[in-house]
Amino acid sequence: MATRGSRTRVGKYELGRTLGEGTFAKVKFAHNVDTGENFAIKILDKEKVLKHKMIGQIKREISTMKLIRHPNVTRMYEVMASKTKIYIVLEFVNGGELFDKIASHGRLKEDEARKYFQQLINAVDYCHSRGVFHRDLKPENLLLDANGVLKVSDFGLSAVSQQVREDGLLHTTCGTPNYVAPEVINNKGYDGAKADLWSCGVILFVLMAGYLPFEDSNLMQLYKKIFKADFNCPSWFSTSAKKLIKRILDPNPETRISISEVIGNEWFKKGYKPPVFESEDVSLADVDAIFNESGDCKNLVVEQREERPLTMNAFELISTSQGLNLSSLFEKQMGLVKRQTRFTSKCPANEIISKIEEAAMPLGFDVKKSNYKMKLQGEKTGRKGHLSIATEIFEVAPSLYMVELRKSGGDTLEFHNVWYFKLTVIGSDFLIVNVDSIIISTN
Repeated sequence: MATRGSRTRVGKYELGRTLGEGTFAKVKFAHNVDTGENFAIKILDKEKVLKHKMIGQIKREISTMKLIRHPNVTRMYEVMASKTKIYIVLEFVNGGELFDKIASHGRLKEDEARKYFQQLINAVDYCHSRGVFHRDLKPENLLLDANGVLKVSDFGLSAVSQQVREDGLLHTTCGTPNYVAPEVINNKGYDGAKADLWSCGVILFVLMAGYLPFEDSNLMQLYKKIFKADFNCPSWFSTSAKKLIKRILDPNPETRISISEVIGNEWFKKGYKPPVFESEDVSLADVDAIFNESGDCKNLVVEQREERPLTMNAFELISTSQGLNLSSLFEKQMGLVKRQTRFTSKCPANEIISKIEEAAMPLGFDVKKSNYKMKLQGEKTGRKGHLSIATEIFEVAPSLYMVELRKSGGDTLEFHNVWYFKLTVIGSDFLIVNVDSIIISTN
């Protein structure tokens, strides 16, 4: 493997590959050079946050993560700031998404699904006890560590109890349509705890069935199904599991089962192990300092960059896989609905960039290049806005590069079914194909 070269460094953390990104933030792999520990660092652009008036939401996310200390929730360790960026240091969870497990292996057996559901309920119940409501629970936001322990992540849409209005309800409509509770869509105010539990019920259904209880290409038809709780449990669900799911997916929040009742349910209690952890006193006094415009924040850091492809050592390459399963390092199956793919090439980095650009532009992508990275922005508006694909090149050995293509915006299914393309090397030739194996460009 290539020797680790100089790369971006923020304080005591050396930054590596991008793990994920969205409109206002990017998450990168990070290595603490003092301790040797690995982390994930969420990087936010202050200018974008201010421009879009997102200060309140970002402060809320940081406050939420500082409040939570639970074995089934990704942990936030510290926050740093520079004049232009905010850096949130998070626990690095390398077992992949629970979503990937379902996509790869299909539905789970009832006992395995129950195990994950128990961990999910433990985490959500704890969050609610601290006045925190997630509001976007779905398999993509449920991670697994190397030991298969579930970790709830992504509190970007969470709400703290101070946001509850005088009527005792939350009023912001958010979340992912297939998982969102009917009262959230109704826009008349909702109980955050009951709405989260509905999403947990949908997740349990997906784990056991391998598909969604509410699905329709027409959004209004989808909402009608949700309002009526129009779904049927598959025949392989046990009777007790069916009864519990139907009590959770009750469209009337007043009669919907509570989390405490779920925990007391006989089906839920089978093999149940309560979480073991120590509570800690957490101060939120430093949150405002992150947005200190005077620049005298005690955590002020400087980000240093180098214009070349990142080198990746053996350990970091292994960390891209789920646990120590190296078979998932590079994609070989095109049938999985995933948000990223990787492949290797012996061609020069500049040539790889050029070939991807040549193939992407006829597909209607606007291409932006910077420091061996590319951003492909779709011209057409899809179900969740414009599809955006981030591309990054890593040097893993002399004359050997790993290329990662990652959905950074838009709909995951559109990324897979419509625009998803992969670059492979056949001899010395490049072949770019879409999911239906239609040749787009060859050289």
